[in-house]
Amino acid sequence: MLQNYLPVLIFLGISLAIGLVLLGLGLLLGRGQKDPEKLSAYECGFEAFEDTRMKFDVRYYLVAILFIVFDLEIAFLFPWAVSLDSLGLAGLVAMAIFLAVLVVGFVYEWKKGALEWD
Repeated sequence: MLQNYLPVLIFLGISLAIGLVLLGLGLLLGRGQKDPEKLSAYECGFEAFEDTRMKFDVRYYLVAILFIVFDLEIAFLFPWAVSLDSLGLAGLVAMAIFLAVLVVGFVYEWKKGALEWD
């Protein structure tokens, strides 16, 4: 049974060895000079001026969720488009229903004003 997993174990061992060698080379050959600018907190090129636990507007999260939903839609559309010939009419109808549900959700969010940044 070990013969089945031996290539995986060899691969893991080699990758671990390469990772350790590269880390060691970085520590040995890298410049160890740490200036105050490199050690300072970096946030968009200037020092933080507010508390890090400040509250975000809910619309920020709504736009993020909408982005994820429509990003996943594209992830589902590509394999469907590639295999459309083999899916036939049933695949076309299923994707039409999927897209209709997403469009209804998008219109709902649009009408509710989730995409407005006033």
